[in-house]
Amino acid sequence: MQRAFISSAICALVLLGSAAANAQVSIGIQIGQPPPPRAYHVPARPGPEFEWVEGYWYPQGNHYRWHDGYWTRPPFVGAYWVQPYYAGGRYVTGYWESGNRRFEHDHRWDRERRRDFREERRDDHREDHR
Repeated sequence: MQRAFISSAICALVLLGSAAANAQVSIGIQIGQPPPPRAYHVPARPGPEFEWVEGYWYPQGNHYRWHDGYWTRPPFVGAYWVQPYYAGGRYVTGYWESGNRRFEHDHRWDRERRRDFREERRDDHREDHR
């Protein structure tokens, strides 16, 4: 009897140990929905090749930071801006798309005064016109 009890206890420990080994723990921080958009003045379009990117909130650390709207050249011909959005407890960043091509926005570019005149982007425009 004692031998059967010990065998059962060992089996239970083995089974519980293997279940715990396959368990996954995930820790995430949610900051919730972004605040409502801010009101601001839209400047005149600088040229016909420029597209307006509406202002939006984006997560930075444990809070949201406002990104003013701006005129910019799309990164490639036929690209349109997909506004960032919040859905299902998840924030989706904005990006440029053309159906078969996607170009992610990088906030580091925003610090550059001449962000629309980056050499890589001019080269990309030239390739699409060929």
